[in-house]
Amino acid sequence: MRRRKVTRTAAGLGFLLAVGMAFPALADTVYVNASALNYRNRPSKEADAVLGTYPRGTKLERVSNQGEWSEVRVENSSYSVYVATRYLTEAAPAGKSGTEAGSSLASASWEVGLDENAPYASFSAINSGKAVYYQSASENRKGKTVCVNAGHGTAGGESVKTYCHPDKTPKVTGGTTGAGATMAVAVSSGMTFADGTAERDVTLEMAKIFRDKLLADGYDVLMIRESEDVQLDNVARTVLANQQAHCHIALHWDSTSTDKGAFYMSVPSQASYRAMEPVASHWQSHNQLGECLIEGLRGTGNKIFSSGSMEMDLTQTSYSTVPSVDIELGDKASSHSAETLERQADGLLAGVNRFFGF
Repeated sequence: MRRRKVTRTAAGLGFLLAVGMAFPALADTVYVNASALNYRNRPSKEADAVLGTYPRGTKLERVSNQGEWSEVRVENSSYSVYVATRYLTEAAPAGKSGTEAGSSLASASWEVGLDENAPYASFSAINSGKAVYYQSASENRKGKTVCVNAGHGTAGGESVKTYCHPDKTPKVTGGTTGAGATMAVAVSSGMTFADGTAERDVTLEMAKIFRDKLLADGYDVLMIRESEDVQLDNVARTVLANQQAHCHIALHWDSTSTDKGAFYMSVPSQASYRAMEPVASHWQSHNQLGECLIEGLRGTGNKIFSSGSMEMDLTQTSYSTVPSVDIELGDKASSHSAETLERQADGLLAGVNRFFGF
């Protein structure tokens, strides 16, 4: 029998009472003392419970000690998981923690998989891949995690479809998938720039530049994609951001050829769309994040298209429960030189600071 995830909620306490157990509620700091420690969505040795791994030295907050298992969470996170208690220690172990090669801006990093029990996870069709979570090494950590989503980059994503909305109603605007459709491609392949470069390659390059600027400024970062291919569809990417981050920024370039400048995809004004959950509870924060990003880009000398926004019914927005934006940084005629990407990343960082009030 599969156990439900136990959290410090009334439901979680009910579970403990039901099985006749009372575990101590803790809030102590512990460290991973294993080369790679699996973390799970429930206290179980079953393979499908594993979400990812923490490297040696990862600092965690222990919520409860259940004997064989401990419920833990990353510092400043509200999302808890389960690890084997015997691999935890109260003192930081000697040796370096696992980080991406060359990423000295992070104190530690680990893989994050989709929790199949998370809200809306069941709508995902491609979800075997892993994102990477980075803890900032800055002395002035902000206690905020930014999800950086390099658009596209899922092999086979166009051959699979997912529901556009969690209530299975049809789309209200056009786009890659036309208005009136109830299902959209799981992940589109993206366009090709005028010089022959694939959009997915530029979004990945941009994501890495943006990641490093965020880490240096004290933000933790959830990187959805760090290679040419990650098997995570748009729903899975959104659910991961919902569970692990305080905001979700997807990086894209538009398919037009006019060098139109940057804009964000704002939440459609149709009453039926804004009344649908989780859009109803979050659409204002989505648009606020988008406006802040545009102002950050504008303030660092980047070209802005028209008013800086365009209404679009997106899978990402439809499933997001944290402030979430698809930002289009130009189109296929726009420059994607190293200098341009650096300036745009500076603008995005300025926008994130504006949004969080730093």
